[in-house]
Amino acid sequence: MNPIALSILLGLTAGAANIAGGALLVRRKWDHRFLKYFMALGAGFMLATAITEMVPASAGLEGGNGIRAGFLVLLGYLIIHFCEHVVSGHFHFGEETHHDEFVGHHRSNTVLLGLAIHAFFDGIAIASGFQVSNWLGWIVFLAIFLHKIPEGFTVSSVMLAGGRSSVTAFNASVVLGVGTLLGVLAMVMIRHGVAIGLPLSAGVTIYVAATDIVPEVNREPGPLMPLLLFVGVAMLFLLDHLFHVHV
Repeated sequence: MNPIALSILLGLTAGAANIAGGALLVRRKWDHRFLKYFMALGAGFMLATAITEMVPASAGLEGGNGIRAGFLVLLGYLIIHFCEHVVSGHFHFGEETHHDEFVGHHRSNTVLLGLAIHAFFDGIAIASGFQVSNWLGWIVFLAIFLHKIPEGFTVSSVMLAGGRSSVTAFNASVVLGVGTLLGVLAMVMIRHGVAIGLPLSAGVTIYVAATDIVPEVNREPGPLMPLLLFVGVAMLFLLDHLFHVHV
């Protein structure tokens, strides 16, 4: 399949996972332990993908000089930190139960804005990956897909904690899905921007994995969740061994 068409199709798939996460929360037919399993696996896979694949590929796009790429990786990290913790204030992945922190609609709207920007960069990451190689595009998609259901779950729970209706909570997950697709379409239209889009999205990926998801994994008692993070890392290297043709 043409890389552009594939990017759009997988952007739609990732966006649909956002919406599925919102639907699961609203319907209340979901064992939250399974959400944590996705988060732990996703965090490991995302970290491995960003550090061992996206960052080196970004440096390669700079003609072997990684200084600018490194700056853009850092900038991507800081953009999401600013959106999630300066604009939005503190929140965490998973079901939001601290209703007193989200009294009123403004706080939940700012969280939605922060996550929508993050979702937009998810779409940029998918399209950027496919512009470099099919291999990078696929593993970036898998890394993003693994955290999309928890992301949709999170934004819907924040809306409910802020006193919004179930319909509004579900619609917030739809906003994230649309944001993901818009990110894909933006990179499709500005294909020469991959040298900027890929390292920025690498920084975003590192932030979401290490700063948003890993602390949630570490909150869980027992060794299972931390071990699943290592399984997520191992998944990337297993896929690399089985399917990636090194030249």
